Amino acid sequence: MRMSAAKPTLGASNYRLLKDRIARWGVSFGGIMVLVALLLIFFYLLYVIEPIFRGVEINHTRSIDSPSEQVVAMGVEEQSEIGYQFTGQGELIYFALKAKQGTDWTPGKVLLTHQVTESQPTAFAQTQPQNNRYAYAIEGGQVVMIEPKFSSSFRNGELYIEPRVSMVNDGEPVQVDPQAGRITKLAFEYDGESMLFAGETADERVIVNFVQAARNFLSGEVELTSKFHELPITGGIDQIKVTPDLRQVLVRQANRFWIFDVTRTGQLKERQLLTVDPRRHGNITDMALLAGASSILFGHDNGKVTQWFEVAGDDGRRYQFIRDFQAAESAISEIVVEYYRRTFYTIAQDGDVGVFHTTSQADLFRGKPDGYSITQMVIDPRANTLLTLDQGQLNIFDLVNEHPEVTWSGIWQEVWYEGYPEPDYVWQSTSGSDDFEPKFSLVPISFGTIKAAAYAMLFAVPIGLAAAVYTAYFMSPGVRKVVKPTVEIMEALPTVILGFLAGLWLAPLVEQYLPGIVAVIILVPLAVVAFAAVSSLLPQALRNRLTDGRAALILIPVVAFVGWFSFAMSPVVEAWLFGGNVRQYLTNELGITFDQRNSLVVGIAMGFAVIPTIFSIAEDAVFSVPKHLSNGSLALGATTWQTLTKVVLLTASPGIFSAVMMGLGRAVGETMIVLMATGNTPIMDWNIFEGMRTLSANIAVEMPESEVGSSHYRILFLAAFVLFVFTFAFNTVAELVRQRLREKYSSM
Repeated sequence: MRMSAAKPTLGASNYRLLKDRIARWGVSFGGIMVLVALLLIFFYLLYVIEPIFRGVEINHTRSIDSPSEQVVAMGVEEQSEIGYQFTGQGELIYFALKAKQGTDWTPGKVLLTHQVTESQPTAFAQTQPQNNRYAYAIEGGQVVMIEPKFSSSFRNGELYIEPRVSMVNDGEPVQVDPQAGRITKLAFEYDGESMLFAGETADERVIVNFVQAARNFLSGEVELTSKFHELPITGGIDQIKVTPDLRQVLVRQANRFWIFDVTRTGQLKERQLLTVDPRRHGNITDMALLAGASSILFGHDNGKVTQWFEVAGDDGRRYQFIRDFQAAESAISEIVVEYYRRTFYTIAQDGDVGVFHTTSQADLFRGKPDGYSITQMVIDPRANTLLTLDQGQLNIFDLVNEHPEVTWSGIWQEVWYEGYPEPDYVWQSTSGSDDFEPKFSLVPISFGTIKAAAYAMLFAVPIGLAAAVYTAYFMSPGVRKVVKPTVEIMEALPTVILGFLAGLWLAPLVEQYLPGIVAVIILVPLAVVAFAAVSSLLPQALRNRLTDGRAALILIPVVAFVGWFSFAMSPVVEAWLFGGNVRQYLTNELGITFDQRNSLVVGIAMGFAVIPTIFSIAEDAVFSVPKHLSNGSLALGATTWQTLTKVVLLTASPGIFSAVMMGLGRAVGETMIVLMATGNTPIMDWNIFEGMRTLSANIAVEMPESEVGSSHYRILFLAAFVLFVFTFAFNTVAELVRQRLREKYSSM
């Protein structure tokens, strides 16, 4: 009795069709969501990055009458609620800049006045903005100093600020000129314990007085000691400045410029005399010290501003011209600098204002803000408010200038930073000093990313591809079932463990046995080739027994012996060829820098992490080549090697190329191994014995310490965007090449 086969019912077919459709829709939905997630990441990065490339906004908020007509200096407290003026009559006036709830403040209301000097001042000076001290010179060669201060308190949860006065030295004048001459020009700075005064007297003497405070241990009183000097300059001067570190006195006479060094003991020594070429730069009209006092800014009668700072040369550190800015069409009448950033503001004779940043060479603003002409100007400490004076009227502007230090050229081109001998690519985002000049070049860390990936691929590609080809084409199925899963399991190893081992175990090992490491890299491949050559001379019967893939197992003791021999002979070779210290030989004899955590360590460790990716994809590609292609080639008389190189590898080339590019993408994005196995120094050098800093490691190191919304924070997001573009570009190129290879060899 014959049994008929059961036919699938209509309901079962419909159910299977429904499952197929659900699976297809699920896969399609998942793919679309992956693309959406990538686009969201892309646009979020752009959203965070975009503000750093915005321009400056200067918006007029209100105008008030100036409390005084003869204003020699102005200032604004940190919250921009109170302004103050120093007058030509020696008076300090505090006034409200805005109305304050809970008080009777109205814009322009005088809050406090203080008469600093009883007699008519003969000169006025102020320190760099961050030091916030002011001084009046009076008859008899004396100077009176004052520091505007503010007290803060909270009332019902609201901040209230009140002005107060702090007289330096308890208001007692300091005798600056022992000859009691009338001081007509004055400059001064202090560093907490000492003060440096410089000026010109009515009889055209240029004087310098270094004043130090010391406490008498017996009486407990503070005593002032001074070191007085007269500078050998005749004919009158135009401007004089002293640096906040009390180390230099800067004197300008027309287009001539003297630099005098001041020692810790108060002695003076002329360092340099500059003559600014008026045909090249124009005649000097104003001089200012940039924030940090490492750079000098000169305003010129042709509307230019030039920057000069010290550069190391054969004859020591000398000031030299660095860059210029076309700030206006008329002569520069005043240069105003910010408290901490390298941003400066210019006032031209025609009332135009210019805003510039030196490091980024950014031209941020030029013109009359909201149509207002300006003759005097001051910036608040946070650079959020602009207070200007013109014809007895004070104008208050909101200033939006969050990221002046960031420009496209500053990120990707060489920049001449203060104190550097030449323009360079530098990443140095933070420092312990407020005078620090941020350096935001992404070139060194982008170079480090490429360098780390390149050395990792040099190590991983030959091993990964060779292992994949041998496993898929030559190895016996029984051995392959063990080898392939074992190698693929390596991909599950946490990279933090690999980085830990690389930094704490491999790096010292490489340093101790460097000749042995180099010997392993050279001798192991040679030993494999030599073993193959020797095996070809064996009897045919014996060779036939090794054709099922077990030859690789016999190679294990050979490779192990060569590795042991290389390390065993490393001390002997080091003593014989390198005088017992290969690191010292590289550094002293060859001039090659050697860091313990270097690119060689990263290449080995990261290559070890990348090998499983390359091996797995490439092995699948080679193993998936249809057997009828290789069997047909062998049947036509081709050798096994000819079949491999002419048929199998060409057919599998799209998958092999994808494996390499996937490995490269993994190497580019690797973080923990590079973070733990290098010195994380952002340098640009292909030296395999030096480290680097990569984009991913830089983000991991610096993101926790960056202030949210700061330039540093947004540039780290820009680094992430660059890394995103790197991987996207690599994957796109890989897909294009893979498709072309597939089209070329699909007919085989």
